[in-house]
Amino acid sequence: MKLKFKPKPPKKLKKTTLKRFLIKRTIYYVLPNVFFNFIIAYASFKELGYTHFFSGEQNLARLTLPMALFLPVVLTIDILKRVTDAAGQGAIEFTVDEQLNIKKLMTKLSILHGIITCSLVLAMLFLGQYNFSKDYKLDATAMAVVVAVLAGILSVVFVYLPVWRLRRWMCRSIPVGSLNAEKF
Repeated sequence: MKLKFKPKPPKKLKKTTLKRFLIKRTIYYVLPNVFFNFIIAYASFKELGYTHFFSGEQNLARLTLPMALFLPVVLTIDILKRVTDAAGQGAIEFTVDEQLNIKKLMTKLSILHGIITCSLVLAMLFLGQYNFSKDYKLDATAMAVVVAVLAGILSVVFVYLPVWRLRRWMCRSIPVGSLNAEKF
C-alpha cells in the first residue's frame, strides 16, 4: 500500500506588476540576509578581536565563500519558482512559454551563478591578501559590515539577474476583457 500525498497548491497571489513583485521580493531577501550575515560575522570575529583574509580560525574567507556559493544558488531557484508560479496564476502581466523546462533552467542558472560568484569573491579575497601584508589585521566590525554589504548586494543582484534571463521565455498576456472587435 503506497501513500500518496498531494502537494499543496501555491497560495493565491494578488494581481500586481512584475516590477512591484520584484521590488517586494527584493525587500524580503535583502533585509534578513544583511541582518543575519552581519550578526553571524560579528559574533564570529568578535571572539578574536581581529581577523585575516585566509589564516586563523575565524578568517574572512571562511564566512564569505560559503555565502558567495549558496546565496546565489538559493535565490536563483527561489525567485524563478516564484515568478513562474505568479505567471501561471496570472498574478503578473507576463506568461511563461510552456515549452520551457523550468527545472532545467533553474538548475543550470543556479549552478552557474553560484560558481561564478564564488570565483569572483575568491579572486577579490586573493587580491586583498596580495595587496596587504601577511601580518595585516582586519578590524572585526568593519569586516562584519563588509560581509553584510556583500550579502545585500548579492541579494539584489540575484533577484533581478535570473528574471532578466527568464524574460527570454516570457511574453505579455493580454486581458480577455480588453479585446475589442476590430473594425474593417
